Amino acid sequence: MLRYAIVFTFCFIMNVSNNLAQEKPLKIGVAGLTHTHVHWILGREDIGDIEIVGMVEPNRDLAERYSKQYGYSMDLVYNTLEEMVAATKPEAVTAFGTIYDHLEVVKTCAPKGIHVMVEKPLAVSLQHAKQMKALAEKHNIHLLTNYETTWYPTNHRAKELLDQGKVGDLRKVIVRDGHRGPAKLGINSEFLDWLLDPKDNGGGAIMDFGCYGANLMTWLKKGEKPNTVTAVTQQLQVQNNPKVDDDATIILTYDDSQAILEPSWNWPMGRKDMEIYGLTGAIYADNRNALRIRMAEGYDGYNEEQFTLEERQAPMNDPFSVLAAVVKNKITLPPNNLSSLENNMVVMEILDAARESAKKGKTIRLKK
Repeated sequence: MLRYAIVFTFCFIMNVSNNLAQEKPLKIGVAGLTHTHVHWILGREDIGDIEIVGMVEPNRDLAERYSKQYGYSMDLVYNTLEEMVAATKPEAVTAFGTIYDHLEVVKTCAPKGIHVMVEKPLAVSLQHAKQMKALAEKHNIHLLTNYETTWYPTNHRAKELLDQGKVGDLRKVIVRDGHRGPAKLGINSEFLDWLLDPKDNGGGAIMDFGCYGANLMTWLKKGEKPNTVTAVTQQLQVQNNPKVDDDATIILTYDDSQAILEPSWNWPMGRKDMEIYGLTGAIYADNRNALRIRMAEGYDGYNEEQFTLEERQAPMNDPFSVLAAVVKNKITLPPNNLSSLENNMVVMEILDAARESAKKGKTIRLKK
């Protein structure tokens, strides 16, 4: 009996030790502080699933300003990604610099087996995206893209309803994203300087907000590429956005459906909403939590239901919780999910085609 008790105790201790080891937070490095979405991770509740072990920001004034706001030590801040990686050995890196810098982040991290999450869009161009994909696959790292709308419970419920046939076969999707413009919002100069630069951001509203609709539509279509992409862009605030577009309309066609994406820096109010039209009804994801379903009645009548949805369950309610869970093999994301490399490579094809279409004034065919 004593021997069995000793064996049981040993197994119990090993099990507890393994659980404790599994519960260690994911060591994360933050590459860049100029993208104001960085407030998302800096101001995040301490859940215990991640630990910021280092940051990269050569702009010391910006780093110190955020240090005072969030209370982190300036000892965490390094001038280069190479220095930060060597000193802190992160398991994953989140990119909050320019979109152009995403490729360099992956070039540095992938060969070292460090996983990467970038802020939307995946890359500044399809050419950059292809290089990033090749590096991620060669070195077997996760390369995820974070969108605010990925965490909206309304978008997930809308897809569930569509997949269940609630409104019949899909025919049209309209996605509207944007605000009244970064200059009008008073965005800090460190962000504004590159957001309005065609090299660092890849474009204006067409990139900044066009990626949301492309991401959602690719998800709804289970990874399918559109047949054609047609886009028009305008500069309605030339004084504020002299180098880039600030308004765009992108039309995607498929064999059996169509999407209209309306990214803009000219909306009177900020918005991220989606309308899904089937043969028998429509689903409106009005914002993060408000959802409506309209079922057709007669010629122009309908019966409407309204819902206020609760936040999604952890870890699927937070990008950094998901990153930690994926890296630690606690969850496996399905193919073509909103954060996936597969989905976001299609997004980059759409965005590249949209910029080409707007420039040349013609429809671009993706499917030959």
